[in-house]
Amino acid sequence: MEFLIALSKIMMVNIVLSGDNAVVIAMASRCLPAKQQKMAILWGSGGAIGLRIILTIVAVVLLQIPYLQFAGGILLIWIAAKLLIEDNHCDNINASDSMWAAVKTIIIADIVMSLDNTLAIAAIANGDYLVLGIGLAMSIPLIIFGSQILVAIMNRYPIIVYIGAALIAWTAGEMVNADPKIGHYVVDYVPHWIVPTVITVAVVAYGYWTQQKRKQERAAHPKGEGGN
Repeated sequence: MEFLIALSKIMMVNIVLSGDNAVVIAMASRCLPAKQQKMAILWGSGGAIGLRIILTIVAVVLLQIPYLQFAGGILLIWIAAKLLIEDNHCDNINASDSMWAAVKTIIIADIVMSLDNTLAIAAIANGDYLVLGIGLAMSIPLIIFGSQILVAIMNRYPIIVYIGAALIAWTAGEMVNADPKIGHYVVDYVPHWIVPTVITVAVVAYGYWTQQKRKQERAAHPKGEGGN
């Protein structure tokens, strides 16, 4: 019974916490041709899952290191903004180079965003490596198949890109709050939701402003106009 309860908890944690990882995979690979998109998802997910196994084993130690979650949150803000402002540049990306760029983005983002996931799974497993292994195995289809579904949705409804960037930015804010050295200085003075909200609004607003500015520039200087 304890074994089944632990597995149920791990499944719930994976469902809740693997969604943002799937968002990153979907956003990083959505501009690629269909064949390369699948390859980027498989290579990126495979590399990310391999590193997640390593992270899970040392998760408790890692997250006790001061400032690690704060640094990860800052990196995640950059990733969210980068993915959002590059939304309208799919036509100009070199297919071969972009596939490996997508793979790199997927792996880096998954390392950062899996810190809370791996720590939760390690805590639930409580030293039981069988439970830990099954829990990690459960995360594989959630990440890979979830990302493929999100790619299709994003291509049909571009607004999902903003929602995805917002989810990533919110996760960054929560990581800042959770940092053992810096987090308590924040949550002792302001409500827990303030930092994630401010970061999310700032990232989405910056992405929207950047895209609108580029639309105006393209309207003012259409392709083929002039000698350059």
